Amino acid sequence: MYPTWFISNKTQQNLCFHYLICDLMSDLQTCLSRSPNMDLEKALKECYIALNLFLNNRFADALNLLSPWKRQSMYHAMGYSSILVMQAGMTFEQKDIDAAMTSLSESLQLCQRFRKKSGIVETLASLWYKQPTDNLTEEEMHAELCYAEVLLQKAVLTFLDESFISFMKGGMGIRKSYLMYNACLIYSLFICYQMLSLLPSRVLRLMEFLGFSGDREMGLSELREGAASNSLRSILSTVTLLMFHLYITVILGTGQGNLTEAEALLEPYVENFPNGAIIVFYTARIALLKGNITFAQERFLACIAAQEEWRQIHHMCYWELMWAYSFEQNWREAYRYADLLSKNSKWSQAIFVFQKAAILSMLPEEEVTELRENVVELFRQVDGLRLRFAGKSIPTEKFAAKKAERYSSSHPVKLVVPALEMMYVWNGFSVVGKRPDLIQNILTTLVKAEKQLEDDPKYHVDNQCVVQLLKGLCLKELGHLVQAELCFNHIISSENNIKHDHYLVPFTMYELGLLHKERGDIKTAITVLENVKMNYKDYSMESRLHFRIHAALNTMGSFSAKLPPSRTPA
Repeated sequence: MYPTWFISNKTQQNLCFHYLICDLMSDLQTCLSRSPNMDLEKALKECYIALNLFLNNRFADALNLLSPWKRQSMYHAMGYSSILVMQAGMTFEQKDIDAAMTSLSESLQLCQRFRKKSGIVETLASLWYKQPTDNLTEEEMHAELCYAEVLLQKAVLTFLDESFISFMKGGMGIRKSYLMYNACLIYSLFICYQMLSLLPSRVLRLMEFLGFSGDREMGLSELREGAASNSLRSILSTVTLLMFHLYITVILGTGQGNLTEAEALLEPYVENFPNGAIIVFYTARIALLKGNITFAQERFLACIAAQEEWRQIHHMCYWELMWAYSFEQNWREAYRYADLLSKNSKWSQAIFVFQKAAILSMLPEEEVTELRENVVELFRQVDGLRLRFAGKSIPTEKFAAKKAERYSSSHPVKLVVPALEMMYVWNGFSVVGKRPDLIQNILTTLVKAEKQLEDDPKYHVDNQCVVQLLKGLCLKELGHLVQAELCFNHIISSENNIKHDHYLVPFTMYELGLLHKERGDIKTAITVLENVKMNYKDYSMESRLHFRIHAALNTMGSFSAKLPPSRTPA
């Protein structure tokens, strides 16, 4: 039933697996019945052509090739939607997310037309239990697979929001997709396992009620097989792995992605698509995370020069360049890219304007005047630029607005080292930590800032604790664990005197837990982390910290499962 050029040397079972999971675009009956001029071989060839166009920066050409058939062929519809999903995943811009969601919804409607018609009882049962497949026609089986794939992509997009409700919606979507894949005898539930493995325990408990839990290693293993399959599914598996290692584990984890694997995944694409913007971008990102900052800056600039079609990729490069120069404390260049973002990108104006003001705060006043900028006015704009989805604020924007509040009065009180504080928020110290010279330079800046702290009764303790947290991080990265612990304990002992930045104590306890882990005292590390989970709530970026704690506990293996959760009063 498969074209001869598609058959590999694997067993019949594995052949079926690869056909179902790796070739998004493979259609056997549907395209023939609904699209008489689109047979399987032509569909696959067109999809390979579209993929090559995509990787050679011809994004519109790839979409245009797939577009004529997206309303008749489920597989063309999936290919079209997949490109939009990749664009949304690369840019994180709301308009791209909305476009991807719309396309995915249309693809689901198309797939629904080919699925077996079910009654209300069967429909409800399908949300919870695997349904038998022996009564499905071949066309209906393909419709189930297409529907599951598109549903999974739609569910994954919901994770771009850090809210608890979005995690639940995404989890429910993944659960339904999981059951449909399972019913179709697909053994690889890669994204399902991987995404669920990242969820904090409070969400995972609900997922377990729904019938499954996350298995990260299973997910990673199947993604690796998909990436190595030399099929149309390879690039999506590769990009998913790269996103996991280079972004998810950095922002929502302990900051230690598998850079060796990421480089190996990119190697064949670097060879075949050396000027592909996406390939160049990920090459630069890997270099940045390894601490090769100068090379990373060169690669991000090359990525910008590679294409003009997807300007959002330029914005991603601006974001990375802003941080690359911030790591070096080259604030003038960092400002340049923060300024470009604030003027050109709609992803998060509140964050970009706050970041711009924070970077300017690190410059001498005469340089700020030379740039014709007003730091106070920039901070005052932040709250009004916040986005809301279904009445919910974005956690990082809410954090930035709260920090900017002190500039709203007629007598504003300056933030202390705000650019370095935001560096911590985005887990940038895990990058700078690979460069002792840069960490030492940041520590010097913090010591200087500490000496210049204003004795303001309203913010003094908060400012002092911000500096202590960042000093502790620097000292920990330099291996001075005793001094780092003193910094962290100073913050914890100041808990009752902190008036505004209540995130400081739980985040500091998280860092203290990691410090105990680095010493080899796993039991104490787990006790401290469990204490944060159980006894602290309603602070800024709470979900983000729960993700990081969950990731940290995962690195401690089965030992953490043997310990009861701490219930020590906060």
